[in-house]
Amino acid sequence: MIDLLLVTLASGLAGFIDAIVGGGGLVLVPALFAAFPGAAPATLFGTNKGAAIWGTAWAARTYARRVEFNLATLLPACACALAGSGLGAWGVTQVSAQGLRQALPLVLAAVLLYTLARKDLGREHRPRMTLAGERRAAMLIGSGIGLYDGFFGPGTGSFFVFLYVRWLGYDFLNASACAKLLNTATNASALLLFALKGHVWWHLALGMALANVVGSWFGARLALKHGAGFVRGVFIVVVSALILRTACDALRL
Repeated sequence: MIDLLLVTLASGLAGFIDAIVGGGGLVLVPALFAAFPGAAPATLFGTNKGAAIWGTAWAARTYARRVEFNLATLLPACACALAGSGLGAWGVTQVSAQGLRQALPLVLAAVLLYTLARKDLGREHRPRMTLAGERRAAMLIGSGIGLYDGFFGPGTGSFFVFLYVRWLGYDFLNASACAKLLNTATNASALLLFALKGHVWWHLALGMALANVVGSWFGARLALKHGAGFVRGVFIVVVSALILRTACDALRL
């Protein structure tokens, strides 16, 4: 009963963080491993996806009421993210992720340093491409980060946000809103794979999903209330935490 309460509360907090800028897996995945140390890792990852997808989708719905999505570029990007995630999930069964695991802290550190150095980065929404150019760029982002999410995963939402800010000229609020739809697509692909292999505890995932939705509702409303500057600050905190987490994982190899 205590374990169930622990992972439910962790799911609510994860939904809150995910809705703002991504990175909720930093909270929920360790909580699942702590609560169920004897469970198969694939089952815990699958159960995490079974909860997280609902919070991410709800956050996207909340953002859609206040942020204008460019569906002409976003929907093709989501399709690419869905396909990329499935391909990445297949790839991880064929190739070791050890090299990526060791390189990830350095990549995240570069993202953090660039964001800190560019004080104005992501504070104003200034898309810089034509419609066709943005569609192509968004599809590349969806494919690349979708592939990464299926293959490895940590920091997927944060990478979506950063690339939309740096490459497409979005502010952090609009980039985070788009990342929710893209992340819903990658989560759906991964969840389907886990579910087909029987690696989802649905009895646990349903309660966690409800908590995740509640957390995401609060997180999205907070982001919308305080705007791009607030999301940028949370992004810096989450990426810093991701660096510490992934560096510890890399050192244990």
